[in-house]
Amino acid sequence: MTYPTQPNQNPAFPQQSPVYAAPAPVYQLPTNRSLAKFILLGIITFSIYPIVIMTTTAEDLNIIASRYNGKKTMNYCLMFFLISWLTLGIGWLVWHNNFSARIGDEQRRRGLAPTVTAATYWLWAVLGSLIVVGPFIYYYKVLNAMNELCAAYNATGC
Repeated sequence: MTYPTQPNQNPAFPQQSPVYAAPAPVYQLPTNRSLAKFILLGIITFSIYPIVIMTTTAEDLNIIASRYNGKKTMNYCLMFFLISWLTLGIGWLVWHNNFSARIGDEQRRRGLAPTVTAATYWLWAVLGSLIVVGPFIYYYKVLNAMNELCAAYNATGC
């Protein structure tokens, strides 16, 4: 039995020309976030599920956007369990403002219509709390925007 001198010269496996495609992401980001699941599982798990979802959402945004804008969103658990208490709630305002602005910036960078911006947070989550449904609309917009960004990331890898 003779062995080929180079690895790609095996007649059983003809050499193919290299095809250059867009780089695939290391792993697929979730695109199944929904407001109904967010609310129902939040009630069932005594608010543990929303903490987990917002933590993974912030981490996914860091994966998608950090290499382009050089920013990093603080971990949601750190904000929830430590910073929010130390700042008497002001940390939440800053965190959500920056988080929403990053989502809008990333949507613009990808050529998508920005559906979440810092103004979305202030209008729906803060002022909208006066009509009770405002925060729900804000979280609906955030979850859908992150689904859209994750789907775009999964398709292109960047």
